Amino acid sequence: MGQDGTKDGAVHLAKLDYDATLAKKEYEERLDAVQTRFRRIQQAYLHTGNSAAIVFEGSDAAGKGGTIRRLSAVLDPRGFKVWPIAAPEPRDLRRHYLARFWEKLPITGEIAVFDRSWYGRVLVERIEGFAKDEQWRRAYREICGFEKTLVDAGTRIVKVYLAITAEAQFQRFEKRMNDPLKRWKLSYEDFRNRDRWDDYRVAAEEMFARTNSEEAPWHVVPANDKRYARVTALEAIAEHLARGVDLAPRPIDDAIEEQYRKMIEAHGAAHKR
Repeated sequence: MGQDGTKDGAVHLAKLDYDATLAKKEYEERLDAVQTRFRRIQQAYLHTGNSAAIVFEGSDAAGKGGTIRRLSAVLDPRGFKVWPIAAPEPRDLRRHYLARFWEKLPITGEIAVFDRSWYGRVLVERIEGFAKDEQWRRAYREICGFEKTLVDAGTRIVKVYLAITAEAQFQRFEKRMNDPLKRWKLSYEDFRNRDRWDDYRVAAEEMFARTNSEEAPWHVVPANDKRYARVTALEAIAEHLARGVDLAPRPIDDAIEEQYRKMIEAHGAAHKR
């Protein structure tokens, strides 16, 4: 869990160290190191058949997209997917709310990132009244069962919540409003959600307490400083994904090595003509 987490999953968002920062030089060094580690993790997963689902939740403008971009920048898209999760479509409302997520789960050897997730049931759907009380209260048990099913089948799950203060969010909204290239990130819901700030905080803290587990842990990261948040989140994810996995480069296949030797011989012979 985050800096204020306990063994039972309790987190108090108001007590996080929002003053935590990272100098640019240290940020660049640690970012380079963790990105290299992710390359090794992906190569290992392609050989071992491991798969992973990475969940990002957090306040609006907390930096989820920027953190995900630092991850996707170094991974091969053939084994990596990012799923931006928006409000359910009418078709989704006629099914169990988890159904649309089953369709996006990683295949063998793949890493999938969810930019928001099934936790919308106990966050926005709870706060905005899109789910009835009995539905979102039941969802904690359903989600824990869902994640256990995935873990038992070999999919690693790691969950990150990026938390910012109301003042930091205000400043980021203001920057987006004043930047024509970033205004698209703002929506009516962003401002409406801000009016329910305390309700979302309560819902998030209950979510941590009821859905944290050793197999599918929550990492709650104070994100007022983007550099600190990105590196801290990525390092936590990499640590979980690498646990028990041999990240050493795989030896070259004998057949490939033989073909390479023949290519070198043919290339040398062509130059002697």
